[in-house]
Amino acid sequence: MSAQEVIVGLDIGTSKICAVIGEYNHNGMLEITGVGTAPSRGLRRGVVINIEATVKSIITAIEAAELMSGREVDEVYSGLAGGDIEGINSRGVVAVTGRGREIANEDVERVIDAAKTIVIPMDREVLHVIPQEFIVDNQGGVKNPIGMMGVRLEAEVHIITGAISSAQNIVKCINRSGFKACDLVLEPLASARAVLSNDEKELGVLLIDLGCGTSDVMVFLNGAPYYTEVFPLGGEQVTNDLSIMLKTPIEAAEKIKLQSGCCYQELIQPEEEVLIPSVGGRAPRRIMRSDLTEIIQSRMQEIYGLIRSKVDEKGFLKMLGGGVVLTGGGALLPGAIELAMEIFGLPTRLGYPVKMGGLVEEYRHPAFSTGVGLVMYADNQTEIREIKKPKEKKGSFKNVFDRMKDWFKEFI
Repeated sequence: MSAQEVIVGLDIGTSKICAVIGEYNHNGMLEITGVGTAPSRGLRRGVVINIEATVKSIITAIEAAELMSGREVDEVYSGLAGGDIEGINSRGVVAVTGRGREIANEDVERVIDAAKTIVIPMDREVLHVIPQEFIVDNQGGVKNPIGMMGVRLEAEVHIITGAISSAQNIVKCINRSGFKACDLVLEPLASARAVLSNDEKELGVLLIDLGCGTSDVMVFLNGAPYYTEVFPLGGEQVTNDLSIMLKTPIEAAEKIKLQSGCCYQELIQPEEEVLIPSVGGRAPRRIMRSDLTEIIQSRMQEIYGLIRSKVDEKGFLKMLGGGVVLTGGGALLPGAIELAMEIFGLPTRLGYPVKMGGLVEEYRHPAFSTGVGLVMYADNQTEIREIKKPKEKKGSFKNVFDRMKDWFKEFI
């Protein structure tokens, strides 16, 4: 990619669509030069339910980012989420066939391919194959085995699958908007790249991306993902609870949540009151903020409790030396950090996208974590392709190998 080209991350969420434009400066460093958002009208829990409405939102978000950056967009890297995402850990084994038993690219390609030969339903496809570790002649913990000597090569990988129809609908919406979808990337994987440090990934960390329709979860151990799940619960459920319990419209409930919401009782004053709009021309009424907090806290406890039980069931909870990192728009709810610390019993922080220069104050916000992560992913993929281009091979392993080399570079 030349210094004049731009790369775009498109976060297609349930409540909003976010476009982030990255551009290379005169020193060849990637900077964020444009961000744009638009209300998302055509998705439910991360899945497209109205193509036309989604197309309009995509165009609006990208046009806003174009206006800020002064650049035109042709292609995007899009996020993919939804409750149909599944993460699977798998292992492959092959014999080393290189000259002198030296492990070569071809051996790594074969062992990755062996690890990904799992049975999945016909309506699903493999989105990512991420190496966790390689084992050379029973010696584990190898991150990049190329050049090592050995007879037997094993690979442990994390495979992420998703519904084919969900991916196809996302691509169709992008194409109908007049843009090209270069790649689809799991949204929590992109968020992890933007907000997690290498030390956290090595120690073991739980990433929770709190969105409107879903809560995306990933567990990293020894620098690689070991658990992925998308829970169909998020800020939307909190708003619905408020609407029902307070007998107020959804729009008013959302406004109340954003202006006065809190999910941890100890952070509020007992005498605080909140004004609640009524319907049918009735006068607004006042309630205690503690009552409002009780409604929100109950739902957030349910979300956190469900995540905790799943992570503990897999045996990962005791391995999280890096604690918990919350990101996404829902993580900004007052008390979200404190409640997470209480539920998980682990140090918890708010995840902001890494500094990349450019519009620092604009993009360094948890709501832009996925968009910034998509730009970083695209940047890294481009570097890998340019390095590999002179000797690039055709074949079924190309896509897997490109992703594999990407993970070698950082190993998460």
